[in-house]
Amino acid sequence: MTAAQAPSDAPSEAPDTAQSPGAEIRALLSSLDGQRRHVLGILEGLDAEALHMPVLPSGWSCLGLVRHLALDVERFWFRAVFTGDPAVIAALAEIDDAWQVAPDADAAEVLDLYRAQTRLADAVITTATADAPLAWWPHEQFGDPHLHTLRDVLLHVITETACHAGHLDAARELLDGRRWLVLT
Repeated sequence: MTAAQAPSDAPSEAPDTAQSPGAEIRALLSSLDGQRRHVLGILEGLDAEALHMPVLPSGWSCLGLVRHLALDVERFWFRAVFTGDPAVIAALAEIDDAWQVAPDADAAEVLDLYRAQTRLADAVITTATADAPLAWWPHEQFGDPHLHTLRDVLLHVITETACHAGHLDAARELLDGRRWLVLT
């Protein structure tokens, strides 16, 4: 297994439905997709060395943040917490720190891991309603549940992804001066 790969990433069985997602799910997913595009877009043009380079004192690299988004955000919230997929839940303990990427990790593999996890998440999101309840909650990590529905998880993931997109904006500006969006 390479540094970018995650265990148990086979898609879980999604409910078979002929219905398209409701308007609220489409709107929330559209917002999330915008943040996902931002994450990938701000990294375009960076070479492997820059993608691996720690930029802030905490030591994370752009690739480490993307791997975190893939495994600790997209996979965790949608496929573990929302669907309760036992294979995904069991695989959570196999990753010590998703923020860490081996120096020889293939940058394209890490970015592809993120894209794959977003597709798997979308397959889950688009088959459910906004009010659908969560199937599993990590009490040992977060205590009593503070999220209860797919809507709650989508809003949480939109917020977290947007926050990390901002982190990547700052990292990119420190690396080579490029800025994603400048309003003057």
